[in-house]
Amino acid sequence: MEQAEKHEKVHRVFQRIYKKYDVMNSLISFNRHKVWRQKADCIVAAKQGHQVIDVCCGTGDWTISMAKIVGPQGNVVGLDFSDNMLKIAELKREENQLENIKLVSGDAMAIPYEDASFDRATIGFGLRNVPDYLTVLKEINRVLRPGGSLVCLETSQTKLPIYRQLYFFYFRFIMPLLGKLFAGSYKEYAWLNESASTFPDQKTLAELFRKAGFENISVCSLMGGIAAIHKGIKPLIQK
Repeated sequence: MEQAEKHEKVHRVFQRIYKKYDVMNSLISFNRHKVWRQKADCIVAAKQGHQVIDVCCGTGDWTISMAKIVGPQGNVVGLDFSDNMLKIAELKREENQLENIKLVSGDAMAIPYEDASFDRATIGFGLRNVPDYLTVLKEINRVLRPGGSLVCLETSQTKLPIYRQLYFFYFRFIMPLLGKLFAGSYKEYAWLNESASTFPDQKTLAELFRKAGFENISVCSLMGGIAAIHKGIKPLIQK
């Protein structure tokens, strides 16, 4: 799929499914996505006063989590290209009464911030939906300060026999059916299956981190490899 075509298709998907996105996330992941994000929070290791960007922030759950961690002296930018997803994120921001969040409509392929603007960056279940993975990783590296880190929580490719077949059967047939029954969005959830099934495995994604300029890359495999948390550090001295 061409980059422009993927960009437009993904935009249509998320503009449509935003109302049921959170409910469906919990349903299709058996609520595990919340546990995974809590684990990812520990790996991010953000501190009070840090500046954080949550790329492809969607409805803002990770943005809000980061804002609570960095406290009133810190700030968190939630960046997403779907205005409808950002509307939900804004409602959550207001509900949590958080003044240290800025929600920005923007493209992860061209992040609208200057070099070395952030101490930490996160991207949760969003990298697989961008037109070019490496371009986005390079952009995140660019806006991080030297010594800053990126943590990516994403679906992955399990290698376990039988489990792998069951996993792909669930994503290909069951998840779109759940999308149709509970969100009226069969085609949209069929696309999410496609994006997950073609996403790089853990080793390949770690190599993309390296190509983007990150070092000290670590990988935490989740539930037998169906998801993973990748972390990379921007070098203190740029080559």
